[in-house]
Amino acid sequence: MGPVPPRTRRRGLPSTPARTARKLGEIRRAQLITTYGVGAMIAVENESFLVRGIDSWDISDAPPISEPRLARQLGVSTFRMPPAPEPERARDGVRAVRFPEMYSCPQCHQLQYFRKFNSPAGRAECSTCQDRLVPSRFVIACERGHLEDFPYWKWVHRGNRTEAGSCGGQLTFRADGSTASLRSVLIGCSCGVQEVSLEGSFRRQALRELGIGCGGRRPWLKDAPAESCQEPPRTLQRGSSSVWFPVMYSALSIPPWSQGITKLVAPYYEVFRNESSADIATYVRMHKILRHHPNYTTDDVVAEVERRRRAEAPMVESTSDATSPEPTRNYRLEIYEGEYRSLSKPHLEDAEQEQDFVCEPPTDPIDALRSPWGLTQVMLVKRLREVRVLQSFRRVEEPSAADSPLREAAISLAKPSWLPAFEVSGEGVFVRLDPERLGAWEQEREQLARAELIRTHHEKLLSARTGDSDRPVPPSPATPRFLLLHALAHILINEWSLDGGYPAASLRERIYGEKDMAGVLIYTATSDSAGSLGGVVAQGEPDRLEASLRSALHRASWCSNDPLCMEAGSSGADSLNMAACHACLLLPETSCENNNILLDRATLIGTPDGRIPGFFTL
Repeated sequence: MGPVPPRTRRRGLPSTPARTARKLGEIRRAQLITTYGVGAMIAVENESFLVRGIDSWDISDAPPISEPRLARQLGVSTFRMPPAPEPERARDGVRAVRFPEMYSCPQCHQLQYFRKFNSPAGRAECSTCQDRLVPSRFVIACERGHLEDFPYWKWVHRGNRTEAGSCGGQLTFRADGSTASLRSVLIGCSCGVQEVSLEGSFRRQALRELGIGCGGRRPWLKDAPAESCQEPPRTLQRGSSSVWFPVMYSALSIPPWSQGITKLVAPYYEVFRNESSADIATYVRMHKILRHHPNYTTDDVVAEVERRRRAEAPMVESTSDATSPEPTRNYRLEIYEGEYRSLSKPHLEDAEQEQDFVCEPPTDPIDALRSPWGLTQVMLVKRLREVRVLQSFRRVEEPSAADSPLREAAISLAKPSWLPAFEVSGEGVFVRLDPERLGAWEQEREQLARAELIRTHHEKLLSARTGDSDRPVPPSPATPRFLLLHALAHILINEWSLDGGYPAASLRERIYGEKDMAGVLIYTATSDSAGSLGGVVAQGEPDRLEASLRSALHRASWCSNDPLCMEAGSSGADSLNMAACHACLLLPETSCENNNILLDRATLIGTPDGRIPGFFTL
């Protein structure tokens, strides 16, 4: 057993040639989960690469991350941070492959596979005119995640029944600059066919009309066989956000996992998992794990390892053929219920042990927040840790709770026992609404009718995403309670970004609105400097919270787009909002866990005519 590897901050991104790894550049570890994860394309100078699956990574130096609740839900044994390079090494364990494979030369206009340009090693240059090559601007993808180069030959030889490339000509690519549209992007062939523009190539049925189907390719997975796929491919721009949507899950570390012997053992558990008690004790003594923890003994460590083994025994991984783990159906409910219970009771700071979760009530009474505001509890979360995990990804259409398993683009060829993740630390404020007042308000006929309209639109969308399969349509969370809590979180984030000095993008929400839960956690947990400014907890002190809540509700009572905003029967994408727009409620996508849908400002302050009552009274 070797020691747990140290953590480093940055990582390089090598490609995957046969013998010598070429270092392409550096990105942050968090970006390999959120922005440039497995299956995503990365532009490096005048080249483009695709991050390969985690089964091709060298994780010998990748630090493990422990979050047992989330690991159990996702069906894996552990999480790992993306590997980071040592300064003297050129390789770091993360692989990439060139994609798209088609490149063009801006001087001689040749359009062909990169290897045919005979570029010098480590450079992307045309061997004929020594000009820098340009990767193809267009790719095709389907909703099952398959990805291919744009079929330029078939596009320009439309109507020609011969096989691709059989004409013997050389494809050309040029933009005449006459317009900014695809009409000025022209594809030709030296065989004599007429030059064709790419106008119309982005239509939903454009490729199908030419008999171009999905080839089932997964170039990010090494040696992955092509799959049979009947989904129609779509043309996408290489840099479009539609090419890669991450499917991420997160959880807060809560007691007992966030403190004491459980937290101490967590980083070493993968080392201890299959070892005997004697070997564990020897390892603890050799590496002096308890040097700074005099309150614990080696017997305590062994007992904790045995306890975790027993807890994991009923959930031994099945020999499933699935290529990536799926969360259980009750993921959100089970994860959030545990967090809600922990946030609702004090967990005071203990100077004798390290803690990832410290939650305390404010020192001053909150009587002024009970009436007229209807807040029954405020908790100051002075310390929290969040683990964010990349489970899979989607293409073309953003992820949905109703997605078929076929839409899940796997991040490894075989079912993995671990998933890439990163952890962030921060602070926050948790507020809980009065359940009696909330229960009476949410049964108002007008509120139920307003929420039912959003719910109908949402379930219609979920049903469409489920398709013709026998899978049940997941229920929509659009209830008066959820709409109220969600709108409350948004106005507080907007207010605190003005009053507390935080950019709105560095603040996040967690909505606890299912079953009997009725709370909102607003917190900062980022890996950049905005997450370490301090001061979010100060916003939860009763006097400041009352002032910010009053100010936020006054702002919400009027929108620059009123009366259109407030009187809208529906708004937003797929009509999943009511009174909500960019001028009043919408937030940066990093702040909202629901993609800025299921929002209604009227739940907060009611409508001006008084027909729809708001929960809060100004």
